[in-house]
Amino acid sequence: MVNEDRVKSYFIDLVRIDSESRSERDIALKLKSDLESLGCEVRIDDAGEKVHGNVGNIVAVFPGTQKSAPPILLSAHMDTVSPGRGVKPIIDGTIVRTGGETVLGGDDKSGLTAIIEVLRAIREQGLSTGDVEIAFTICEEKGLLGAKYLDVSPLKSKYGLVLDATDAGTLFVRGPAANHLEWAVYGLEAHAGVVPENGISAIQIVSQAIAAMRLGRIDKETTANIGVINGGVATNIIPNKVVIHGEARSHDEGKLASQTDHMTACLEDAAARFTLTLDGATHRGRIEPHIERAYDRMDVPEDSAIVRLIKEGASKTGIKVTLGSTGGGCDANVFNGKGLMIANLGTGMRDIHTVKESIDLRDIATTARLVLEVVLLNCRL
Repeated sequence: MVNEDRVKSYFIDLVRIDSESRSERDIALKLKSDLESLGCEVRIDDAGEKVHGNVGNIVAVFPGTQKSAPPILLSAHMDTVSPGRGVKPIIDGTIVRTGGETVLGGDDKSGLTAIIEVLRAIREQGLSTGDVEIAFTICEEKGLLGAKYLDVSPLKSKYGLVLDATDAGTLFVRGPAANHLEWAVYGLEAHAGVVPENGISAIQIVSQAIAAMRLGRIDKETTANIGVINGGVATNIIPNKVVIHGEARSHDEGKLASQTDHMTACLEDAAARFTLTLDGATHRGRIEPHIERAYDRMDVPEDSAIVRLIKEGASKTGIKVTLGSTGGGCDANVFNGKGLMIANLGTGMRDIHTVKESIDLRDIATTARLVLEVVLLNCRL
């Protein structure tokens, strides 16, 4: 029922289209045209304006023949990481890769390909389904921005799938919530060679704070990282400001809050150790924290409709599927945070976000077969 030759040609077509984050217009217009040719009602939202990109999310409805059946949402993202311009796919049997100058873009053009193939198979073979709602998002690689700015209120689906994970045959049902952490750390500037004793080094405050932090793997549910440090002007100036960026993630909201508080406390404690009195004025190190929720947890119960559909679809097709937990975030996290029940299905992409990225075309076709079976089975719910 799934056309593997068509899967191959369509995937190759997509990876040849440049679509780095905030520059997804060309692939969006192709997908819009292809969806419309399949009978979909298609619109592009205003998310592109909000993220300063050149196009918004694609939202579409593929009309089914069984209007009494519940709709189901299928989603993938259109953007790729850099270097993603001028991709030249190399086909070696069923494996597709590049020459090593760019990423391949299987993240997430494999998901886009599988979804389009499912719709084509339904239309070509006149299969009976309910409505299938489509969300092709922008700027997933920039912090799930497209999904965050997607208005889900017009959607009628209560559950569905994001196709955006590495392991083919794995349905990821659990993922952590994450906080984006930013702290501005202030000291006092002074000439580093003439009067260093008249300064408070913001870099020194940050160094002591980071040395005291629990980072990396905290426990089986929790991780934390400091990823970016910006500060200082010149080697002969005691730096008066440093901005650091980090993150904390956990499957447990209590642990996430505790880790976030711990990292902030380390900075506060370090800053408090730096006090200087000059000309009767007291100067102290200080911090300004800026903590934002990056995304919510994905926690899809095993007895939920989408998991039951995947299990039954796997049984009918003979495709082996396992339920998985991930430490990463994806659009499914955002959709779950907006009240939908969305799991993340692997498509087989390998070595993503590197120029060694590759994918086996058979994995995309297998994913499409499973998703097609899920859409067909959905009519019975």
